[in-house]
Amino acid sequence: MTVRIAMWSGPRTLSTATMRAWENRPDTVVVDEPLYAYYLAATGIDHPGREEIVAGQPTDWRVVVRSLTDDDLLDGAVISYQKHMTHHVLPEIDLGELAGLTHAHLIRDPRRVLASYAKVRGEPTLADLGIQQQVDLYRRFGGPVIDSDDLLRDPEGVLTALCRALGVPFDERMLSWPAGPRPTDGVWAPHWYASVEASTGFGPYRGDDVPDLPDHLAALAEQCRPFYDELARQALRS
Repeated sequence: MTVRIAMWSGPRTLSTATMRAWENRPDTVVVDEPLYAYYLAATGIDHPGREEIVAGQPTDWRVVVRSLTDDDLLDGAVISYQKHMTHHVLPEIDLGELAGLTHAHLIRDPRRVLASYAKVRGEPTLADLGIQQQVDLYRRFGGPVIDSDDLLRDPEGVLTALCRALGVPFDERMLSWPAGPRPTDGVWAPHWYASVEASTGFGPYRGDDVPDLPDHLAALAEQCRPFYDELARQALRS
């Protein structure tokens, strides 16, 4: 039986490292942010590598969604792991078309998200972070939730719990992977993936201290807080 996992997250949530973990399983193929070109084309927003992204992916969300259930893409695997950014889900997308996927959610404390994201895009907005959209997706589809802090504290325990919730066996090969880029990485990788390309596993947990933020980012983190807290209450524990 094929399992098609739609893993929803905002930016800078360990989403690429988590994709690496799944890609290191021999029974899994991964898809990196398939709605990115659609999102850029529809919004006109400027992101690093915009022209390459729009040229390299379909810009029609219907084409993208159909591809996510295409058995030809599985190449003998039984799990399709789809790394999705929640802010790529614009209002015109018919969420009913996503109902056949197995949904899951990766979250991170918004202060940590913003400390990382602002290094690449200095003036993020609530919509850029996708946390409100993620709550909407959770309310619609449900699915297991994992927190990146918990994942760093106990990768094996959290991934085991996640696999159990998704109905697939845990594979210890999810805990480490070879360093370097992957052919499956999006063309935006040079702008965003330097740290994960240097990694061979999940990094160390940095403790409960949180980064100091400038006032405008601290205010945005507080806007995110109620959405994050709603999802955090549902997070799996190892």
